[in-house]
Amino acid sequence: MRSGFRCDEPAEAVAPKERQTVSGAVALASFTSPHTHPVDDGGRRYSWGSPKRILGLGPGDAAKEAGLVRPLQGQSEKILLRTRNRQPMEPPMEPSGGEQEPGAVRFLDLPWEDVLLPHVLNRVPLRQLLRLQRVSRAFRSLVQLHLAGLRRFDAAQVGPQIPRAALARLLRDAEGLQELALAPCHEWLSDEDLVPVLARNPQLRSVALGGCGQLSRRALGALAEGCPRLQRLSLAHCDWVDGLALRGLADRCPALEELDLTACRQLKDEAIVYLAQRRGAGLRSLSLAVNANVGDAAVQELARNCPELQHLDLTGCLRVGSDGVRTLAEYCPVLRSLRVRHCHHVAESSLSRLRKRGVDIDVEPPLHQALVLLQDMAGFAPFVNLQV
Repeated sequence: MRSGFRCDEPAEAVAPKERQTVSGAVALASFTSPHTHPVDDGGRRYSWGSPKRILGLGPGDAAKEAGLVRPLQGQSEKILLRTRNRQPMEPPMEPSGGEQEPGAVRFLDLPWEDVLLPHVLNRVPLRQLLRLQRVSRAFRSLVQLHLAGLRRFDAAQVGPQIPRAALARLLRDAEGLQELALAPCHEWLSDEDLVPVLARNPQLRSVALGGCGQLSRRALGALAEGCPRLQRLSLAHCDWVDGLALRGLADRCPALEELDLTACRQLKDEAIVYLAQRRGAGLRSLSLAVNANVGDAAVQELARNCPELQHLDLTGCLRVGSDGVRTLAEYCPVLRSLRVRHCHHVAESSLSRLRKRGVDIDVEPPLHQALVLLQDMAGFAPFVNLQV
């Protein structure tokens, strides 16, 4: 028995166009629960994947004739009406006889908000949704209604490279996003592409713009101004991020907890000090990796103003030394991980206190390094009594 929508009537009893509709329904409804609930309608038996209630929300005539249609509410109604005004719905498919067969139920006659959106389209990858909306105007309306209700959008789900037109189509009606990741768009994403999306989604909490080098300070200003609930932000490898841009972010994002500034090479100690003084109380994770202009002054100010700091990445910060690490050990009681690889001025004496507290450090102690080197040279692990 196949899961999803099915009709127990013989296939030859259904007209060609109707069979096509049912087969398409089977392909899509296979994403639903394997447990089916039969419905008897005039001697014909149908079943679909476990909706809790059957309310006709689609544009199909069968649901309307059965008196099951109720008006869409809120955002759903607005998007559907907008779509209908832009491109009228296709006429319903009919059997070859010219009239719809009595009791026929098509895929789009299933409840949109109660069945199709939460139980079918939620399991369809974004790449397939782009193809699905080309089937008909009705399917385009359904897909756009689904996209309008997205809470999380990751461009990586579409593919390693997503065209500008595809991104605009996918996010055209989205007004409820909470997470947005656009790293695959780094080659062409500009302020003109991003700022309208930010303006329509003020409730964003997580934004990943790693590698998007075509953006400017304007995009970060729009993000800081329009998304006050922002908690997580990745700006890794964004060379355009400077001290002035970071100041605007620190002033307008009171909920900021996680910030990735890896390889933002224009940042200096003054910008990090300002960030620590303005947002340090809430910061829990910060990456300053591969920033050669960041030194002990910034690390010490972070330590004094970030009591809740749990993760700090200083990989490749050549100006960071032992003084900054000692301050971290003194002022950051909940620190869980510290990355100091390639920080050549950080001595083991400053790291030992953090090691005793169980902090995960990516640099092994000198004795362990010596044993590994000796093993590589001798070809076996020598026995060393480390007990005193």
